[in-house]
Amino acid sequence: MATATTILLVALAVAGAGAAAYWSIALAKIAQGLRNGPSLRDHARSAAPEGAPGVCIVAPAHNERGAIGDLVRSLRRQDYPSLGVVLALDRCTDDTRDVAQRAIDEPLEGANGAVRFEIIEIERCPEEWAGKTHAAWHATRHAALARGAPMLLYADADTVFDPACVRAAVSLLRERGLGLLSLLSTLTSRRWHERTAQPVAAFELMRQYPIQNANDWPEPRPFANGQFMLFTREVYDDIGGHESVKHDLLEDIALARLVAKRGHRPGLAIADGLLVCDMYDDWGAFVRGWKRIFTEACNRRVDRLRQRAIRLFLTDVALPLAGACALLVGVAALVGTARVAAPLAATLTGAAATAMWLLAWGAVMRAQHVPARRVLNTPLGGVLVTYVMLAAAYDLSRGHATHWGGRAYRRERRAGGVPKQQTSAGAVDGDSHTPDAR
Repeated sequence: MATATTILLVALAVAGAGAAAYWSIALAKIAQGLRNGPSLRDHARSAAPEGAPGVCIVAPAHNERGAIGDLVRSLRRQDYPSLGVVLALDRCTDDTRDVAQRAIDEPLEGANGAVRFEIIEIERCPEEWAGKTHAAWHATRHAALARGAPMLLYADADTVFDPACVRAAVSLLRERGLGLLSLLSTLTSRRWHERTAQPVAAFELMRQYPIQNANDWPEPRPFANGQFMLFTREVYDDIGGHESVKHDLLEDIALARLVAKRGHRPGLAIADGLLVCDMYDDWGAFVRGWKRIFTEACNRRVDRLRQRAIRLFLTDVALPLAGACALLVGVAALVGTARVAAPLAATLTGAAATAMWLLAWGAVMRAQHVPARRVLNTPLGGVLVTYVMLAAAYDLSRGHATHWGGRAYRRERRAGGVPKQQTSAGAVDGDSHTPDAR
């Protein structure tokens, strides 16, 4: 066998061994996180707690005519005994209100007639506020159903609730003594970007904020998902509510940090199909939305965005491809050669790397309710999400505005660390026709 071929096979064997080691560790951590992370479905059969506290759901919505009807219908089917819903329509320029009202009024099989609805229309957003955050705060202060409600649940307009969702969430929150319970929703996977890039983006965010760390009381790494945040009224008022994070473009994590800082316990659970979210209609909205998420999750640090983009490319693109190459080239080299050591090493390490990668991503896909065959999309998804993160770093370094919820925001890049108090995002160009990047 030629020396160059031997060197190539040895290099592939080393790469395959590295990939196998990484994905073996990743599989163990994923399994641990899924095993130790609470699942909402475990509480789906729990009876409503005795003297069930009233829950008010506040759902901010900016131009959500395509989603609001499904949300309303799912909330009408909730089996929780004491539930009010406030739809906070934030500077809507479409017929979101009409769609919502029709969904409230229409005959619906399985509807719980005790669920009450209130619609609040918000005409303007103060310049110092992020739009969604202001809508949630405004509705909490001014809606009759929200005032005095013992529990407050903030949900996105593009979510759909299983009938047992609220009941199970209240049960889980009370069982664990939480002041805040947030859910990792099950994301839809109908569109190409949802099947390819979205699982990788969601996994990357969880790699930065692992479930077990978020629940590691009394020293958690706080994390919350704004698609579903259930507070006790006492805790919400104690942290100052949404007004305390009015500048933040990732208000969910900021609120979770405040909850922990004030000595209350935050919790994170997997929705496991009981809460479904349809995040982004198209690739452009996906890019805008995840650029915002990654930028704020990395504390507006350009260096951190770039470092994590490189890490993602290496682990989710380069390592799987290295394992596959080691396997294929090793098998090909075994044919017709008497020197089997290097080809066999490449074959075995490549097979181990590929198997561990498939098992690890298979577990991730199952947790996200994505068909297992979509594992094969993840290297391409890794390339796409790497692009999104690098684009976010570029925008931040150049001072480009973030468009979200009908407004544009200028954000100052940070040199490092999480500031003790978030600074203003700097709203500019309040164009209500800007596509909603949620």
